[in-house]
This record gives sequence, C-alpha cells and structure tokens, in this order.
Amino acid sequence: MIASLIITFRETLEAALIVGIILGFLSKTKQTRYNNVVYIGVVAGITASIIGALIFMSVLGGFEGRAEQIFEGITMLIGAILLTTMIIWVSKQKELYAGLKDKVNKNIQEANRIGLFLLIFISILREGVETIIFLGAASFNSDGNTLIGALVGIVLAIILGYVLFVSSKKINVKKFFNITSIILILFAAGLIAGAVHEFSEAKILPPIVEEVWNINPQAPLASQGIYPVLHEKGHVGGLLKGLFGYNGNPSLLEFLAYVLYAIIFLFFWLKKPK
Repeated sequence: MIASLIITFRETLEAALIVGIILGFLSKTKQTRYNNVVYIGVVAGITASIIGALIFMSVLGGFEGRAEQIFEGITMLIGAILLTTMIIWVSKQKELYAGLKDKVNKNIQEANRIGLFLLIFISILREGVETIIFLGAASFNSDGNTLIGALVGIVLAIILGYVLFVSSKKINVKKFFNITSIILILFAAGLIAGAVHEFSEAKILPPIVEEVWNINPQAPLASQGIYPVLHEKGHVGGLLKGLFGYNGNPSLLEFLAYVLYAIIFLFFWLKKPK
C-alpha cells in the first residue's frame, strides 16, 4: 500500500506541476482563453490512461502458470527500467520549467491549439502509463491493497499541486523528489529481484542457490493470521516486501541482482553533480 501511495503521489504530483506551470504561464501572459485546451488535454490524458489500465488488467487476468510467471517477470523488469530512466531524466531536467514554457509560448504564438493539446495529453498519458506499469509491478511484490494506497497518493498529490498553484508558499519540491528517488531506487531493485525470481520459477534463469537464507518459517499461529515480525506476512516483513521487494528466502541470483543494482545506482545517484 505504501509503495503504491508513493508511486501515484510522485507521478500525479509531476503531472499536477506540469499542468500548474502551464496554467500559471497562460495566466501571466494573459492567454487564459487557452485554459480550456489544457483542461481538455488533461481529461483526454486521464481517460486514455484509464483505458490503458483496463487493458493491462484484462491481459494480466488471461495468463496462468508459467506464462503468468513470465508476464509478471517482464512487467517487473519493464517497471524497473522505466523507474531508472525516469529518475535519471528528472535529475537532468535543470531547465525543465523554462523548456516547458518555451513550448507553450511557441504554440500560443502560432495559435496552435492542437500542439498545446498534444503537449498536455502526452504529458498526462506518459505519467499515466508509467503509473499503470509501476502499480502492476508493485502488486506482484505486495499482498496488500495497492488500490487504496494508489487512490490516497493521487488525492494527496492533487491537493499539494493545487496548494502550490494557488498559494505563494514555497515547498522544496526538489528535496522531495530527491528523497523519493532514493526510495524508488530501492523499489526498483526489488522489482529487479522479483523479475529474477519469476524467471527462475519459470525455469528461464538458474537460481544458482535455491535459498541463501530462510526466515519465513511455518508460523504456528498462521491460521490466525499471526506471523513473526520479519516474516513476509508479518508487520515489518510485509511492509518491506511491498515497499522494497523484501524476500525472506531469496535465491542467490535474486540477492545478487538486488544488491548489485541498489549499490551501483545509489552510488551514481549520490555522486551526481549538485
């Protein structure tokens, strides 16, 4: 639930900031007659994202057995790759706001409503598609209700985006993105390890060693829903599983995939130019 909340909160906040920047620019340049184009683009982008989510869910329900394991592994791998590229992209966008305003200004000067609409539509759709894949991948790693967390994240991001747009208060959005980026790097590492696990289950990759350790013993009170703290279904273990892809009995290949990705990417992230 927490993982889905962070994902949707961050993705929705990105979309809200983009829309807020564009509406703010239109207001300052006294071009508010284009506001309806922005609203139509937002609605169209959200609608297309919902359609994409329904298609994704229908495809997911059509697999069983080995095909399902392969599909889940591929989804996790794609989610990890998208997360990685998204984090890298955001870290390099020093001139993101200025570039966005330049695109809007160009479309206004050319009276290109279609261009402005497509800018909004594609921005919202991109965030929506990423969110769908991330949530789909997160659901494979979590036994909790990802939908509730996703909805809470969306609502919180919309509220924060609105506050940023209508008030003069300054919130350190850069610091927020830096903190969530580190969390998402660890989340992506969990997706990589999860993909390796699914591919091993499907006999595509060798586990090398079946279990490096096992702290998921048979709980004596499992029938009552009571598990040890670090058990995957325990309070702490379940939280770590949903957020960081924690596995109480990983194979050696899973362990190596997680550790190598997390160490390498965190090293480059923390060493990036300020």
